[in-house]
Amino acid sequence: MTSLRNYTIVTSSYWGFTLTDGALRMLVLLYFHQLGYTPIQLAFLFLLYEFFGMVTNLLGGWIASRMGLKLTLVGGLCLQVGALLMLSFIDPNWELVLSVSYVMAAQALSGIAKDLTKMSSKSAIKFLIPEDQKSALFKWTALLTGSKNTLKGVGFFLGGVLLSCFGFKHSLWVMAGSLCLVMVASFGLPRNMGKAKTKSELRQIFSKNREINVLSAARFFLFGSRDIWFVVAVPVFLSASLGWGFTKVGTFLALWVIGYGMIQSIAPGIVKLWTKGNAPQGGSAVALAFLLTLSTAALLIGLHISDEDAVVILAGLAVFGIVFAINSSVHSYLILDYSKGDKVAADVGFYYMANAGGRLIGTLLSGLSYQSYGISGCLINTMIFALTSAVISMFLPRNGVEASKVSPERRTPIAHS
Repeated sequence: MTSLRNYTIVTSSYWGFTLTDGALRMLVLLYFHQLGYTPIQLAFLFLLYEFFGMVTNLLGGWIASRMGLKLTLVGGLCLQVGALLMLSFIDPNWELVLSVSYVMAAQALSGIAKDLTKMSSKSAIKFLIPEDQKSALFKWTALLTGSKNTLKGVGFFLGGVLLSCFGFKHSLWVMAGSLCLVMVASFGLPRNMGKAKTKSELRQIFSKNREINVLSAARFFLFGSRDIWFVVAVPVFLSASLGWGFTKVGTFLALWVIGYGMIQSIAPGIVKLWTKGNAPQGGSAVALAFLLTLSTAALLIGLHISDEDAVVILAGLAVFGIVFAINSSVHSYLILDYSKGDKVAADVGFYYMANAGGRLIGTLLSGLSYQSYGISGCLINTMIFALTSAVISMFLPRNGVEASKVSPERRTPIAHS
């Protein structure tokens, strides 16, 4: 009963944060595109967001293992409120360099907040599911991840609507106030949740087993492949090339992310069709990454043989989203399966550092590729990154982690702590 209560608190906090995170991304992107920022300038607005996500995941996991996940979760929510309020003071009459620098600084705070919250929430699941229930772990991990992305899609829609109805500044105030209410519930979590029994040294954050290192590298290229064409290229394409307004762009991206999240939530049922009811292993990640590469190649070919670019892009986004969502869910399960003992938070933090690194490179390449070569250039880079992820995934264990490599330590479920 205690585990269910804590899972509910963690999930609710993550949901509340995710709504503001999705809305903020859409607000910043559409607002500054309206002010005349180029795709490269838009990409730079998000660089520190992703860079500090890397740093946060690396150090945040270590901090959580020493001080508990409650501290990092509450800290993430507090920082997001600060970032929202900071952005509300921006003046559109500022010089370009000042505006970009100020927004990048605020986005850096938001990036720290996002990955503290994300790392804390996903690490907490490992302490709520019994060690031998791998299928249950996959199910609950997929549910949290899928529901998060569904709500992030709602956040995209919310961002577009808020910008149209209330303007940039007042939208940020509304979101900051709402997130303060969400933060209150997180104080009910156990103080020592996720806290390691033995103190780890800072240098140990890089000391990971082979499976985690390989999976982290594959994750880097997997998420880079998505963000190369999704972060800047797709919204700007819909707005500039198709003439869509704020609400329409926000609504479409919201529906895409909602659908993406729904697929993630039901991924265990899809994956078990070829794993015969068992939890996925490295082979599933390999097959899905190759399938993602093929779907991107098909989309690229479609753009060159069809005159209906809008139809091809929208259909291609749907296929890409389905394959990517299942692959992401498998990855999210594998990192928890590979993480052992009471150092789960540190392992998950290291893994999501790689995730943030891929997003950082993907964001930069999204602006550069789109401005230089258009949507086709973005897709070529996406295909290269997806293929690289597939090749790296081939070095993952195919039949589970060898017993000799598993730490003998076993964590204690929260219900019994």
